[in-house]
Amino acid sequence: MNANHNTDDDHGCDSALGRNPAEDASAAKAPASRTERDCANGGTRDRARGGGSPRPRCFTAISWILVAVWAAFIFFMSANTGSGLSNDLGFFSSIYRVLDEMQTQLLGPDADAINSIAHFCEYAVLGVLFANALRSHMPLRRAFVIAVVCASAYGITDEIHQLFVPERMCDPVDWVVDTLGASLGAGLLFVVLRARGAEGRTARREP
Repeated sequence: MNANHNTDDDHGCDSALGRNPAEDASAAKAPASRTERDCANGGTRDRARGGGSPRPRCFTAISWILVAVWAAFIFFMSANTGSGLSNDLGFFSSIYRVLDEMQTQLLGPDADAINSIAHFCEYAVLGVLFANALRSHMPLRRAFVIAVVCASAYGITDEIHQLFVPERMCDPVDWVVDTLGASLGAGLLFVVLRARGAEGRTARREP
C-alpha cells in the first residue's frame, strides 16, 4: 500500500509541475544530438590527430595572427637593400655587421653564408607557425604537409619581391633554402606534438 501510495504521489507531483513521466523517460533514452556528440568526442578525435585537447577560437586566431606578423617581418627584411641591412635597421644592423665580420674572417670576403642562414631561420619559424595554425583545422600530419607547401609558396613570392628591391635579386637557391627551413620547422613541431600525444596516451593507460 505504501509503495502504491508513494507512486501515486510521484505522479501527482509530476502532473502538478506540468511534467509527463513518459516524456521524461523518452528524453533520457533519446540519442544525443550531433553537437553534443561532437563536444563529447572532440577531445578524443583531436588527440587521435596528434593535436592534444580541443583548441579554442582564441588559440586559432592568435596562431594566424602570428603567421601574418612573421610573414610581414620577412617581407620587411626583404624590402631592405644590402646597405640598408648594414646601416639602417638599428639592432638588426648591429648583429648583421658582427656576423658579416665573422663570415669574412672565416670564409673570406666573397662568402655569403649569412644570407642563406637568415633565409633558413626565417622560414623555419614560418614553418612552425603555419603548422601550428593549420592543426586547428585538420589532422597534424596534413597540417605539416600544407604548412611546408604554404611556406614554400610564400618563399616564391618573396624572391619575386626582391626583383624590385635595389641591390637584391631573385635567387632560386634561396627558395630551396626557404623550403628546407620550413620543412625542418614544421617537422620539429610535428615530432614534438606527436611525442606529447604518445606520452599522454601512455599516462592514461597506466593504473
